Amino acid sequence: MSSIFLRELRIKDAETSYLWRNNPLVWRLTGKKPDREITLDIETKWLDSVIKRTDEKRYAICVSESGQYIGNVQLTNICNRSAEFHIFIGDTSYWGMGIGKEATREMLCIGFTELHLKQIFLIVRHENVAAYKTYLAVGFVTESEDLDYIKMTIKREDYQTICESWPR
Repeated sequence: MSSIFLRELRIKDAETSYLWRNNPLVWRLTGKKPDREITLDIETKWLDSVIKRTDEKRYAICVSESGQYIGNVQLTNICNRSAEFHIFIGDTSYWGMGIGKEATREMLCIGFTELHLKQIFLIVRHENVAAYKTYLAVGFVTESEDLDYIKMTIKREDYQTICESWPR
């Protein structure tokens, strides 16, 4: 049984996610730290705008047992059957529990089976070793690197082969 489920993001999620956006631990490894304090109003307006975008699919990561919202996973820049993958667990008490791997697998399934993408790519910071290992474990391969970041990709045909070995 899955320990998490994904659901579409809701405007009401801003009441939780704005707190994560102000937590330096959450953003330390993403490289996309906000340049100002994020208020509930700022987060609500931002969330309202991004969930309307047609070139993005954004989901809340929720704990199966309680329904608690603990993070986000999304595909952005969807174009020409390709998309960019992003994930973060905002509730730090759930770090290190394999939830990122589970949510990544579920999002890959959405991308490849529902959206019919041909490839999904991501950018990860070198020092985010845990995320890098997770991405390797679910089938992403390193495409390129620079001093700060690693670009990784998974193609539809590779996903189909790999997902057969994933636990159900």
